[in-house]
Amino acid sequence: MAKNVVVIGGGIMGLNSAYYLQKAGHQVVVLDKSEMTGGASYVNAGYLTPSHIVPLAAPGMMAKGLKYMFNSSSPFYLKPRLDPDFLKWAWYFQRSSTRKKVERAIPIIARINVLSKALYEGIHQSGDLGNFQLEKKGLLMLFKTQALGAEEMQVMKRVQDLGLEARALNKAEIQELQPGLNSDIQGGIHYQCDAHTTPTQLMERFKSFLPQVGVEIHTGTAVTGFSSNGNTLTGVQTTQGFFEADEVVMASGAWSPLLSKKLGVKLPLQAGKGYRIDVARPTPVRIPAILMEAKVAITPMDGFTRLAGTMELSGINHQIRKNRVEAIARLTEQYYDTFKIEPAELEGAACGLRPVTPDGLPYIGRVRSWKNLCLATGHAMMGWSLGPVTGKLITEIISGEKPSMNLEAFDPERRF
Repeated sequence: MAKNVVVIGGGIMGLNSAYYLQKAGHQVVVLDKSEMTGGASYVNAGYLTPSHIVPLAAPGMMAKGLKYMFNSSSPFYLKPRLDPDFLKWAWYFQRSSTRKKVERAIPIIARINVLSKALYEGIHQSGDLGNFQLEKKGLLMLFKTQALGAEEMQVMKRVQDLGLEARALNKAEIQELQPGLNSDIQGGIHYQCDAHTTPTQLMERFKSFLPQVGVEIHTGTAVTGFSSNGNTLTGVQTTQGFFEADEVVMASGAWSPLLSKKLGVKLPLQAGKGYRIDVARPTPVRIPAILMEAKVAITPMDGFTRLAGTMELSGINHQIRKNRVEAIARLTEQYYDTFKIEPAELEGAACGLRPVTPDGLPYIGRVRSWKNLCLATGHAMMGWSLGPVTGKLITEIISGEKPSMNLEAFDPERRF
């Protein structure tokens, strides 16, 4: 049965939800408080990463965060603050960072990423969004120290055990695959199972295509409240008027806890700021890579090369910390012999806020207190990779179909 669905949030989760919902015959309205020209969906590294099987909440991560707490240029920065929601989240994060819980999460993360990559390929083959960049060159993990190399080798073996393509490369093989690397690089892992896209390109294609198939997109439309009848939501109140709804999808990224509180739903989630630098000129970068010691991702996108990195847990703000931007540029230059970032490129840096859950798994599914509310948020650094599968799962839930995978691990009200 066709339903009127209001999707709150016009990022990669919201637009993918709208895409699959309209294909299933539903009437869809997308609401976003911004003009939908920036944010995490536009500034990410563009990776589709079945290889990223280890959640952020891994053993030792909180210790690293505490170590770097007073170094605002560090790759993983926790801003000290006495905020109850942040302190509770940090406690849940620490409780989730055990080997047992990570081992339980690994096959789940792999499966949802593989499903999503296949859906990306399906969208590409459909021609709905035109011939957008979807390249299957894989992803290089480049290391300068044997210690990090040994750690990544263990991850590679787990990736291979899950049936995904990956291989270890020595120094000579790395240089042959990606010329121009610094001689300090000792080797790397090539995750052939991965792919990459250009986020800005794909987001524009979604925004162009969806209205053509009947999806309404309202920008500059902030949600101010909800109407309900018992435990059923009947509509969404906004700064631009009221929107009736048979179903509501909350795909509001880092802002989701602020909205969920209006409905009495407590959502442990923090904003994790990431930065990007775009270089619109020829560079030596041929294959997407993560520079392991630097914790920087670098991607050859359609028309430019993007540097992306850092996880900054400092609340909801869009302050650009120049020392963090400069650290990304400086560290990248240490991996490529002829790659120098210009001052103007540093000035053009942008940031986005990724929604981070305590256990590194997203929130996908219904909440028990409302019959017709679905959440699609909390994807952290896997957000771009998991856009299509999240939209597909949300559509299956709303359409009353059996989900493509077990959703227990993504329960928005799970215990930490």
